Amino acid sequence: MTALLLALHALAATVWVGGMFFAYVVLRPSVGAIEPAPERARLWRRVFARFFPWVWASVFILPVTGYALVFGQFGGMAGVDLSVHVMQGLGWVMFLLFGHLYFAAWRRFSHAVDAGDAQAIAPALAKVRRIVAVNLALGLVVVAIGASGRYWP
Repeated sequence: MTALLLALHALAATVWVGGMFFAYVVLRPSVGAIEPAPERARLWRRVFARFFPWVWASVFILPVTGYALVFGQFGGMAGVDLSVHVMQGLGWVMFLLFGHLYFAAWRRFSHAVDAGDAQAIAPALAKVRRIVAVNLALGLVVVAIGASGRYWP
């Protein structure tokens, strides 16, 4: 069971963090060449609409598998080392940021695109971009901790 939980945990983190990395580092610079600007916005709306259900799955799977490992494998929070506590704390920050992204920034952006409101699209997308940048940085730190934490002193 431990192997399954670890595999699901790693896959969920890979989907979420890898998706953000792809969107921010690869797709974002590539999309800048698409004209006119409304077409870029529609593309981002389609991309996020397909990506966010995967993020929601990750947001569910990560704490379920993480806490199942903590309590099933290590006997509770007292049985884990500092890296797990740091990973958990940063993970909850990421979950909260994604909640804000999805329920506020993404909704504003999505509604602006659907309404064809060119004035509202750019600031809404900029907010989405900032939140993704912060969550990507946090996610990369969490992945690094997950990979190296057991070797901390």
